[in-house]
Amino acid sequence: MAIGIDLSGRVAVVTGGTRGVGAGIARALLAAGATVVAAARRPPQRPVEGADGRAAAFEPVDVRDSDAVTACFARVRDRYGSLDILVNNAGGTPYRLLADSTPQQAARIIELNLVAPLTASLAARAVMADQPAGGSIIMIGSVSGTRPSPGTAAYGAAKAGLENLARTLAVEWAPHIRVNTLVVGMVHTERSHLHYGDAAGVAAVGRTVPLGRLATPDEIGEVCAFLAGDRCGYVTGASLAVHGGGERPAFLGAAGTPSGPPPTSRTPATTDQEDADD
Repeated sequence: MAIGIDLSGRVAVVTGGTRGVGAGIARALLAAGATVVAAARRPPQRPVEGADGRAAAFEPVDVRDSDAVTACFARVRDRYGSLDILVNNAGGTPYRLLADSTPQQAARIIELNLVAPLTASLAARAVMADQPAGGSIIMIGSVSGTRPSPGTAAYGAAKAGLENLARTLAVEWAPHIRVNTLVVGMVHTERSHLHYGDAAGVAAVGRTVPLGRLATPDEIGEVCAFLAGDRCGYVTGASLAVHGGGERPAFLGAAGTPSGPPPTSRTPATTDQEDADD
């Protein structure tokens, strides 16, 4: 028997779903049959469409404004009848050493990457709790939250907190609402040049990953769609790494072990989600 992903009849909101990783998630959810709403500050430059030509709807919202998020989710429920899936994707960070940052800049990064997903999850729960089938919430985490994150310290701290938040909510909100995290590695998007340089830089960074390349947004989306569906109905509180094997230990290259080239000196770990305000 073939095991497919069928999200027909489900309504999904993807924050920051208009480009990059968020657009890849929106496309995958559309391909699985879901009705998808991309919630972001700015509309997409072109419609985010699935293979069948259906497009994600757009809802303008700043995820840092909890009242606006609550109103957005209420509109989604009223328009489509439910809110079954929330993907907390909006986030991101510029590259800046913490000593070169102001406390206000660091606080804004934490607000976008931790506080905003927390308040969005609360707003989604208010809708999902009244639905017979409950719902599924997915946090888009980062490898920055699982290892040192020089140049993106506040982002890494926020992502570490996000993963813990998901595990806690999975316990508090079970059995009605499932909450999981995708721990995402480096992804090749339309904004990769801001972090990795030109095509040669992207390729060089990709070679530091055991699978030899960066992920595509659609690959992240496909895992997200799987986690959102009934095939993962017994999965909650999980952290699923989607990082191509992570990073080769630097000591292997230093010791001359034939394990491929050592990591570059600067490997930012943003997954290129919705931009952080600088």
